[in-house]
Amino acid sequence: MFYAGIDLHKQSITVCVVDKHLNVQIRKRLMCANESAIIAFFTELGLFRAVVEATASHEWFVKLIESLAEKVVLAHPGKLRIIAESTRKSDRLDAQILAEFLALDIIPTSYRATPRQRDHRCLVRQRNTIQRWITSVKNRIRRIMSNYNADRQDLFSKAGQEFVSTYSLSAADRFSMDQLIAEWNFFRQQLQAANQALKGFASAAPIREQHQRELLQSIPGVGFVTTEVVLSEIADIDRFDSQKQVVAYAGLAPGQRESAGKSKELHIEKSGSRHLRWALVEAAWQLVRRVPRWKTIYERLKKRLKAKKAIVAIARRLLGMMVAIMKSGEPFSVTHQPS
Repeated sequence: MFYAGIDLHKQSITVCVVDKHLNVQIRKRLMCANESAIIAFFTELGLFRAVVEATASHEWFVKLIESLAEKVVLAHPGKLRIIAESTRKSDRLDAQILAEFLALDIIPTSYRATPRQRDHRCLVRQRNTIQRWITSVKNRIRRIMSNYNADRQDLFSKAGQEFVSTYSLSAADRFSMDQLIAEWNFFRQQLQAANQALKGFASAAPIREQHQRELLQSIPGVGFVTTEVVLSEIADIDRFDSQKQVVAYAGLAPGQRESAGKSKELHIEKSGSRHLRWALVEAAWQLVRRVPRWKTIYERLKKRLKAKKAIVAIARRLLGMMVAIMKSGEPFSVTHQPS
């Protein structure tokens, strides 16, 4: 049995192959564009296991060699600190460390999403990107109008748009405004199309996924967008053993510093899924505005924490509730009420 460590880059891969005694057998650099050469190299290895870091572009490579390998392992980049912190960092060394760790069976693994889960994330993240574009354009429109002391709350309603179209602006500002309005209308059409694509995707969901979707939407204040982001980013709730693990994955867990027997709570770690963190914080704001019980808890937290920390605490509680409901398989009830 051979153990292949692969350091994957956009243009090339560096491979180091070791035996069970950690002796280096082969070192090889291959170009990503030459897939036939990659297949030929790994075919000649015979019986082998391979490891590659779970970077953004790993999927094509895993698909290429997984039928040739006894096993392909995805390494968690954030947990391989020994490589990131090495003072003698190089592609050759990175590949060798990966191979040695694989032979010793001490690779910190990363979850590999299924094809459906990857498609779900793709659709959700595209929709969120369009929403950010819309927000950016609206902010720029408001900026122009505020320069004339003419910004108003209903600026993006039908009456507000009629107001914008007839308001006297300079020639340059009118040119910019017309283009921004055109962008805004275009992105709104894109958002509508993305929502339709997501709804179509959801309608074809397997039974378990559809049930989880219904469970999340049984929570007061949790709507379509939040549900889709949570499902797509978590992917499989069973891969987490506890609520704490999911909270850490979302990057909502506060850091801790302890010295001389005293501990201090730091800012949230922000080390997990930024998409999931964004959706939960946005949902938390909606909850405290619309649901009296959540608002009461938020006001209580805000007395001893700043507003931002208080809303993050609400987001953590909301995520904990979601995890409990998804794992139990029971819809929201009064027993799930926050306290």
